[in-house]
Amino acid sequence: MIRHGYAAANELKLHYAASGPEDAPLVLFLHGYPEFWYTWARQLEDLGDTFHCVAPDLPGYNLSSKPPEVARYRTKRLIADVADFARHFARKRKFTMVAHDWGGALAWAFAIRHPELLERLIILNAVHPGAFQREIAKNPAQAAASQYIHDIRAEGAEDRFAANEYALLWRSLEKTAAAGHLTVQDRAAFITAWSQPGALTGMFNWYRAMRLDPPKPGAAAPAAELYDDAALSVRVPTRVLWGLQDEALLPGCVEGLERWVPDLEVSRVPDAGHWIVYEKPALVTQSLRQWLNS
Repeated sequence: MIRHGYAAANELKLHYAASGPEDAPLVLFLHGYPEFWYTWARQLEDLGDTFHCVAPDLPGYNLSSKPPEVARYRTKRLIADVADFARHFARKRKFTMVAHDWGGALAWAFAIRHPELLERLIILNAVHPGAFQREIAKNPAQAAASQYIHDIRAEGAEDRFAANEYALLWRSLEKTAAAGHLTVQDRAAFITAWSQPGALTGMFNWYRAMRLDPPKPGAAAPAAELYDDAALSVRVPTRVLWGLQDEALLPGCVEGLERWVPDLEVSRVPDAGHWIVYEKPALVTQSLRQWLNS
């Protein structure tokens, strides 16, 4: 049974969904864009028999606080928010973080900054900052696939993406829905979340605050790397589940991760894409349970 609540995270109030015994090992789920806690509904239902599963609406999303300032969505601030949120549930014990998309980008950064808090890290189709830096600089296909970021960051994006019942926002999920992995009821739940006052600005500000900037067509790649390897090491056991049909984060994003993540296991899924959580919910749950019990 999924229950709901709110918890303080610095000066923010974050809504969350949870399942399982509160004294069980904690698994913290972080959703991506343009999602909310609902991404993990199946996993909360399936894994609550053994684990204390908690899935917040991240800052800017759905029912959580939505500060309007772009600077409030810098990675350093978001890491601090997640750390403060997690302390309400972790009971001074290490916990596992499971994350997808933007939640995964935050989870990579969290693991780099706070390895002492994590038992393990599990990532679903979310690129490590070192790999993304490499790919947008050296792989023209990935730079092209990332051009949508500029549309989201543009002035007036909120009005364009909200028009016609959020048609542009839904477009990223359209193929998944057409394949039968999302229902009419799921779309209604997303639209309700996107319709919350300030939600689109909060969601888009994650992109506006990002430091890595995909070069626009015809522009030269950055002359120097923004991050050096010494700042990108992940010192916790890490498992990655990757849908190879991802059209936004291409397969190169998961290559060579050992450079930054020494304790790593990667499972590639040839017939899944970026939305593997919806496309392969049973596989996701099975993989999580296996890794959580290992």
